[in-house]
Amino acid sequence: MDYILVGIVALLGSGLTFFSGFGLGTLLMPVFALFFPIDIAIALTAIVHLLNNFFKLTLIGKKANVKTVLRFGLPAVLFAFLGAYLLGTLTDIQPLYTYTIATKVYQITAVKICIATLLIFFSLFDLIPKLKRLEIDTKYLPLGGALSGFFGGLSGHQGALRTAFLIRAKLSKEAFIATGVSIACFIDISRISIYAKDLWQLRNSLNYPMLITATVMAFVGAYFGNTFLKKITINTIQVVVGILLIIFSMLLGVGIL
Repeated sequence: MDYILVGIVALLGSGLTFFSGFGLGTLLMPVFALFFPIDIAIALTAIVHLLNNFFKLTLIGKKANVKTVLRFGLPAVLFAFLGAYLLGTLTDIQPLYTYTIATKVYQITAVKICIATLLIFFSLFDLIPKLKRLEIDTKYLPLGGALSGFFGGLSGHQGALRTAFLIRAKLSKEAFIATGVSIACFIDISRISIYAKDLWQLRNSLNYPMLITATVMAFVGAYFGNTFLKKITINTIQVVVGILLIIFSMLLGVGIL
C-alpha cells in the first residue's frame, strides 16, 4: 500500500506539474514524510526531483532557450546560496502566527507571506486579459532569477517564482517548459551538492525500492505530460499556471506549505 500511494502521487504530481514547472516536490515530500523521518523524506524528494528533471531534459531539453537559461539560471544559483546563508541567520525569528489542525501545527511566517504576495501579483498577469498581453522585458530576467534563487535558498519555494517570470518571457510553450526544466536542474544540482554529506550518512536508511518506484512513476507522468503538450496552446498553459500560482500562494500564505 505504501508503494502504491507514493507511486500514484509521483505519477500524478509529475504529470500535472509538467506544464507549470513547479509542485512535484510540494506534493511528494509530505507523502514520504508519512513513512520516514523528515530528513530522509527531504532527501528522497530531492533525489526524485532531480532525476525527474533529468528525464524531462531528455524529452524536451533541446527546446530550451540557452540565453534565457543563462540569464535567469546563473543569478538564481548565486542568490540561492545567499538565501541559504541568510536562512542560517534567521532561524531564531519567531513565526507571526501558529495554529493547529487535527494535531498538526502550521506556521505563518513573514517570508511565506512575502512570497505568496509576489505569486498572487504575478498570477494576475496570466488570468486578466489586459494584463495577459503585457510581456516582461528580457532585461528583467536576471532580476527574476535572483528573486527565485534567493527565496529558493531561504525557504525552498523557488519553482513557482521561476515559472511566474518565465511564463511572461516571450517563449513558446516548448521553450518555456524546457527552459524551466534546465534551470531547475541547476538548482537541484546545487542543493543536492549541499545535501550530499547528509545523503551519504543516510544511505543505509533510504528505502531504495520506494525511491525507484517514485522515480519510475514520475518518469511515466512526465512522459504523458509531454505527450499532451502537443495538444495544448501557450494560452492554456498560462491559465493553468495562473490558477496553480493562486492556489499555491494561498496555501503558502496560511502556512500549510
